[in-house]
Amino acid sequence: MDRVGFAGLGTMGAAMAANLLRAGYPLHVWNRTPGKAGPLVDLGAVEAASPREMSAEADIVVICVSDTPDVEAVLFGPDGLAHGAREGTLVIDCSTISPSATREFAGRLRERGVAMIDAPVSGGSEGAIHGTLTIMVGGEKDDVTRGHAVLAAMGRTVTHMGPVGAGQATKAVNQVIISGTYLAVAEGLVLAMKAGLDPDAVVSALSGGAAQSWVLTNRSGRMVENRYPLGFKVSLHRKDLAIALDLARQAGVSLPVTGLAAQLENGLVANGHGDDDMSALARSIRELSGM
Repeated sequence: MDRVGFAGLGTMGAAMAANLLRAGYPLHVWNRTPGKAGPLVDLGAVEAASPREMSAEADIVVICVSDTPDVEAVLFGPDGLAHGAREGTLVIDCSTISPSATREFAGRLRERGVAMIDAPVSGGSEGAIHGTLTIMVGGEKDDVTRGHAVLAAMGRTVTHMGPVGAGQATKAVNQVIISGTYLAVAEGLVLAMKAGLDPDAVVSALSGGAAQSWVLTNRSGRMVENRYPLGFKVSLHRKDLAIALDLARQAGVSLPVTGLAAQLENGLVANGHGDDDMSALARSIRELSGM
């Protein structure tokens, strides 16, 4: 069985790494902020002092960090994994970052004899915990085949989308679609409440019809209660929308709903709600509606 390294132990990464341990993979872990590895060490992981040290003990390295500069630092920083990885190592980047930067990073690693595939995920913290994530993969076919078992330990649906960068482009599409879904559910529920309807009854009624969605099932309660415990941060989704809007500009595509969601998220971040779950888009709709 391949030895695996895992860099990035945030809300998503820690749960994904735990599923790799449960699947039996020998695991070395690293996180930029100390103190996150304790529960994984208790499960059998070994904590490394740096990405370089971690990669020296791994055949496959998984990265799950916040943004493009963070991935670059993990890969190529002074103690980056590129300095410790052996020739033939496979890097799997599950972060959500720029498709063009992904292609650049893969090229730089290829010069060192290290392969890379991009494998951003969707499914929220629940999917990370239960190993039911949807994973969109870009890379060479042989590299994707080699990494499939590791990916399958973290997700239920693993789809090869094309060459390096295609996974990130697909994730951008995903973030565009869910931004519209969150906005639509928020608007519908605020309308229901302002119209005097029982919002729980509305959700129950709509869940059997065409309005059914993951957001309606899993986030409507937060929108009704106006409480938004962390699942996926508004600030991270806003970062993802910046990637999607940049890709849209390159492709000559108009995304009016996504642009509106981005502006509402700008307001949430500016007002101190960047760490709320992104269902806090409902907070904006409530405020605009006088609730």
